[in-house]
Amino acid sequence: MNKKTLYSLLSFMILLLIFAPQVIILAADAAPAAAAAGGIPQDLKTIVGNFAKNLGTMSAGLSIIAFIVAGIMFLTATGNPSRMTIAKGALIAAVVGIVILALSTTADKFVTGMFT
Repeated sequence: MNKKTLYSLLSFMILLLIFAPQVIILAADAAPAAAAAGGIPQDLKTIVGNFAKNLGTMSAGLSIIAFIVAGIMFLTATGNPSRMTIAKGALIAAVVGIVILALSTTADKFVTGMFT
């Protein structure tokens, strides 16, 4: 099995482990609301809130994966300066992702507080 196939398979398994619980949680959250309303919930605030919550959770999981990938890149660089530069870029991208995620949560609460 070549490296590209192995990396693709590993990436798919990691994404499956991250997103499968989210699908189960979404189904469990939607079932009582749908049953109570007699169908799909029509409240826009509820729909957008659930979407934002689940998107934030998935983004946090992806940022953790980015940190893991950057760490693996550092470990496999073996002193090669060009590969170290790529690994540093990946680590910076992961940190920027975490900062954006934290700011988006704060901005969501700020905007919600302004309009309610």
